[in-house]
Amino acid sequence: MNDERIEQLRKLEEHINYRFDKLDLLNNALTHRSFCNENPSETDGDNERLEFLGDAVLGLGISDLLMKKFPAFPEGKLSKLRSSIVNEQSLADIACLLMIGDYLRLGKGEEQSGGRKKPSLLSDALEAVIAAVYLDGGFAGSMEFIDHLFSPMIAEEDKNNIYKDYKTALQELSQTRFKVIPQYTLASEYGPDHDKTFEITLTVAGIITARGMGKSKKEAEQQAAKQAIEELETLDAIHPPHRHSGESRNPDV
Repeated sequence: MNDERIEQLRKLEEHINYRFDKLDLLNNALTHRSFCNENPSETDGDNERLEFLGDAVLGLGISDLLMKKFPAFPEGKLSKLRSSIVNEQSLADIACLLMIGDYLRLGKGEEQSGGRKKPSLLSDALEAVIAAVYLDGGFAGSMEFIDHLFSPMIAEEDKNNIYKDYKTALQELSQTRFKVIPQYTLASEYGPDHDKTFEITLTVAGIITARGMGKSKKEAEQQAAKQAIEELETLDAIHPPHRHSGESRNPDV
């Protein structure tokens, strides 16, 4: 590796917030097959083997983060969350933020066809970089690296899933308790087209009334559902649901 390339990679290290002991690993992770084909004497191989390893390391790292973040989630829900986080587009988006595309070694044809911005190449390169960190810094180093990159995305997924659960939970409660589904109504909307605010009213069996605000109808509905669940919980605390007529009040009977 010449001094110019070393200097480039040191700049990339600042973007990804990791300092390599073995800089050749990072260089290898950024080498596309097209570059190897055109410059066989200048490389030790492309990044495909590292990509293979990085895919496995990333899957383990994200699984570990999700298990810790959501200890009550069943396997199916964890799998869906992981799939929503580890996919080509999300990996490419992170690679763009880290400016990985600027440091790829590409063949002339791939360069001319916009390879530095292709989601497939960027996502593959990020997985290869993750493998390079794993080989350079061990398991602990790679887990810390993955945590740094993906925790903000996991936090966003957490918020989105909480929103989804409010509506789902309320519908299940409503059908079980009252044999009806919640009724949502658009009460008002205001603001310019590019920055509207929506207000939704919600009723449940004529007993619960709630109101939610949001920048989209969906968000307003979720907020209304959240308020309705809280009102139901308060109502239950004051007036607990009647027991089934055949249920004994004395657990020992």
